[in-house]
Amino acid sequence: MCLSKSPNKHNRLFMKARPFQDGLAEDIEKGDVTSRQEIKTRARYLADKYEWEVTEARKIWCFGPDGTGPNLLVDVTKGVQYLNEIKDSVVAGFQWATKEGALCEENMRAIRYDIHDVTLHADAIHRGGGQIIPTARRVLYACQLTAQPRLMEPVYLVEIQCPEQVVGGIYGVLNRKRGHVFEESQVMGTPMFVVKAYLPVNESFGFTADLRSNTGGQAFPQCVFDHWQILQGDPSDATSKPFQVVGEIRKRKGLKEGIPALDNYLDKL
Repeated sequence: MCLSKSPNKHNRLFMKARPFQDGLAEDIEKGDVTSRQEIKTRARYLADKYEWEVTEARKIWCFGPDGTGPNLLVDVTKGVQYLNEIKDSVVAGFQWATKEGALCEENMRAIRYDIHDVTLHADAIHRGGGQIIPTARRVLYACQLTAQPRLMEPVYLVEIQCPEQVVGGIYGVLNRKRGHVFEESQVMGTPMFVVKAYLPVNESFGFTADLRSNTGGQAFPQCVFDHWQILQGDPSDATSKPFQVVGEIRKRKGLKEGIPALDNYLDKL
């Protein structure tokens, strides 16, 4: 459970982050689950397919980033005073935090944030947007950093047409670039083979040239975006690949080196 206090120390937000069940982020992107759906229909769908509690599924505050993205803010509080008055401010902080995640200010994906408790000042002047929005963002970052965050990378679906004798060369190139073949078929009535593979976008630079040189110019690849996958390894472990990627992205964006410390966002009671 993460706690952050507002700059004037009069308001507290308690929240927790957890990953989505497999497939929910894709459902949101396809439009099966949207912010414009009727609340009860959406709650029933989430309860049936992903085993959410119906009461929680009815209290989804918003989707983010941009009001449509694959992250959810869920209100699981019990009897909090003045909660609806700060809803807009918390939602604004959530949109901000999901658009610029804590690791390297990239969009977040497939995270559910639960608001567990909120302590607010009785006087409305002490709980305006200026107090609540940065607090919401800080607590969301704290949640993210304590929930073992991972980087996600986009993956291409590559379709390669080639004669049978150069298929071996294709496997060699894909193995070097962390790709893997999942389907191989012959085109009926021709000597051509079609090889389908997944290839991380990060590894795809120079892929065509590499492929041509290994197959004597006989293979023709076509790439199209297919899905996101988790980049294996812990971004906070200095020997891992994600740590290196986070470092490169932060350097490119001119951000401070290294993942921000949890103490910047987490407060003590």
